[in-house]
Order: sequence, then C-alpha cells, then structure tokens
Amino acid sequence: MPKEKTTKRATKGRTEKKKKDPNAPKRGLSAYMFFANEQRENVHKENPGISFGQVGKVLGERWKALNEKQRGPYEAKAAQDKKRYEDEKASYNAAAEDEESS
Repeated sequence: MPKEKTTKRATKGRTEKKKKDPNAPKRGLSAYMFFANEQRENVHKENPGISFGQVGKVLGERWKALNEKQRGPYEAKAAQDKKRYEDEKASYNAAAEDEESS
C-alpha cells in the first residue's frame, strides 16, 4: 500500500521563469571548448562510427594529457573570447539602461 504524502508544496507565490533575451551576447568559450572544437573532427576521422559520448571521453583524455605549454594557445583564445563577451555585455547593459530611462 503506498504511503500518504504528509507535506504539501506551496503553490502560492510561484514566479515564472524570465524569458532569455535572444539579443543578449553569447558567453565566452572556455579553453577546453576551443580545443574540443578543433580536435572533434580528428577524433571522428581516427575512430569512424564512434558515439557522441565516446567522442567527449576521448577529447577529455586528450585535454588532460596536454601540458601547460600545449594548452597556451587555447587559454589565449579563451581569454580573448572572455574579453569580447565582457565588452559586448557592457555595451548591451548600457543600451538596456538607456532604453529603460527613455
């Protein structure tokens, strides 16, 4: 026989999730994502018929095997992309504030 529920969730005061603005700037990619985007096709060529999950595992193993010097270019790309995001976000927020005050 199933147990009876003793607690009730409060349905009062629920707020709706905010809609994401499609014009908002996209987040910057991490160094790993730059590496994965560059190496994904090589992994597919070396391992035909490999599943999506297995590709991720292989990429993760390759990333862990890199030393600091080999990761350097990807870290630089990530830093550059982070700066791009921060600049775009600042201008986006400034435009939003201008719109609100008008």
